[in-house]
Amino acid sequence: MSKISLNIDGIEVEANEGMTVLEAAQTIGIKIPTLCHHEQLEPYGGCRVCTVEAEAKGRTKLVVACVYPVEEDLVVRTRSEKVDRIRKMIIQLLMSRAPESEQLIELAREYGADKDRFEKEASFCIHCGLCVRYCAEVKKLSAVGFINRGAKREINFIPEIAAKECWDCKECFPLCPTSALQAAYGFTESLIAASPPYET
Repeated sequence: MSKISLNIDGIEVEANEGMTVLEAAQTIGIKIPTLCHHEQLEPYGGCRVCTVEAEAKGRTKLVVACVYPVEEDLVVRTRSEKVDRIRKMIIQLLMSRAPESEQLIELAREYGADKDRFEKEASFCIHCGLCVRYCAEVKKLSAVGFINRGAKREINFIPEIAAKECWDCKECFPLCPTSALQAAYGFTESLIAASPPYET
């Protein structure tokens, strides 16, 4: 596998071809925050909290570190005034959905984000997709999925599958950075109890 040389926060890094900026940064102990990344899952780029500045061939742009591939002579800045401003805005938007999320509260503290900056939304889900992707990619069950689109997008358990598989599994629960997954499962449990045609 060929090696690629790049610079991250002033440090020369040798990364394997095919690595993402996030993975390359992790090899030298640089922490880039993320809410939707998991080492067992395909990169997703859903939360955008890992946004960094990347400079290549004299041009600088904002990229999502967990999906952006390393390239020769790339210069990456994981913290800058612009990066911090973008992350602060993203965190504030996410907190309008999940103001009690411990991970978001910690990030808000670090970036000076105001959890009351935006009007609260009637949802706890921040669309990180961890539960959906874990169930599909690792468990191969697809017991939980997204319904609706855009701002109305929510996670939803499939009762027929959940009744058979989820009770003894729940491996996705610790992955959820908010309480949305547990709430959705509780709702599904009540549906299953009220409609007993599903075999358990």
